Amino acid sequence: MREGVRDLADEVLFPAAMRVDGLAALPAGHLGALAAAGLYGAPVPREAGGLGLDLDGICTVAEELASGCLATAFVWIQHRGLVTTLSAPGTPAALRDRWLAPVCRGQVRGGITTVGLIPGPPQLRAQPAAGGWRLSGEAPWVTGWGLVDVLLLTARGPEETAVTLIVDAAAQPGLTVARQRLAAVNASATVRLSFEGVAVPGERFVSQVPFEPAASLRPDRLRVDGSLALGVTSRCCRLLGPGPLDDELAACRRRLDAALAADTATMAQARAAASELAVRAAAALAVRDGSRAVTADAHAQRLAREALFLLVFGLRPAIKSALLRRLGAVAG
Repeated sequence: MREGVRDLADEVLFPAAMRVDGLAALPAGHLGALAAAGLYGAPVPREAGGLGLDLDGICTVAEELASGCLATAFVWIQHRGLVTTLSAPGTPAALRDRWLAPVCRGQVRGGITTVGLIPGPPQLRAQPAAGGWRLSGEAPWVTGWGLVDVLLLTARGPEETAVTLIVDAAAQPGLTVARQRLAAVNASATVRLSFEGVAVPGERFVSQVPFEPAASLRPDRLRVDGSLALGVTSRCCRLLGPGPLDDELAACRRRLDAALAADTATMAQARAAASELAVRAAAALAVRDGSRAVTADAHAQRLAREALFLLVFGLRPAIKSALLRRLGAVAG
C-alpha cells in the first residue's frame, strides 16, 4: 500500500504541488485519482466495498499523500469520519444502505465538523424540530467546501448530548458561508459556516449520545493527524537527501505508533515532536537551498508554510503545551 500510494504522490500530486498551492480549490483530477485508487473507502471492510485498511494503513496513506500535496491529504482525511461512521454497526441501516457504496467509491465525498464536542459553551446547537432537527450557531473550520457533497456534523444537543447528522454541503436557507483564507493549503477550500435555524430532515439523523469531549482526544483519533506532519517531513528529507533527519523521522513515526497503547498525554507529546520535526526539516531545506528558497516557486517556502500550518492544525491543549515547551516558549 505504501508503495502504491507513494507512486500516486510522486507522479500526480507532487509535480502539481506548487500550482495547487496558488489555487482556490483542489483540481478535480486530484480527487478523481484518489477515488480511482479506492482511497475513499480505505477504512471500510472489503466485503462492504472498501480496502479494509487498519489504522496503520490509514496512517501510511495519509503520510504518503501529505508528502505529495498536503492540501489533497487534508481534504481526504475529512472524508474518513463519514465513511467510518456509515460502516459502523450502530449507524441506522437506511443511511448505510443509501450512502455507503457511493461514499466508498468517492462518488459522494464527505467533510466533517465536530465543533459540538469542543468543551465549554456550545458553538453549534441541534434542537429537535418538526420532521427532524434545526441547527443554530457556527462551525468555524469546515474543509472542502465545493469539493465535498455532505458534512458529518456533530452539534450539542438537548440535555448535554452530542447529536450527529449528515448535512448537505450546499447553499440552503439559514446557512451563511465565509471563506477562510489560509497561508498554506488554501486549495483545501476551508470555510466558516453560520447556521440560523438550518433544517435537517429526520432521515439524516445518525446518533445522539451523552456529551463526552474526551472522545475526541482518544489516541487513535489523534494519531492520524500526526501523519500529515510526517508526510511534510518525509518530503523535506527526500529533497535534502540522506541524513540524520531520516532517523528522526523514523523515530517520530515509532513514537506515534507506540503512543496508541498509552494515554492522551503520551500521544500529545508524540504529536508535538512530529510537528516540531516538520518545522526543523523545512527550515533545514530552506537553509540548504539558500536565497532561492524564498522565491515564489520554491518547494522550500511552501513546505515551511505547511509545517507552520501543522503546528496549529488539530491542536489540543495538551499538544499546544508540549509544543510550547519544545519550542522554548515556556519552561519544561
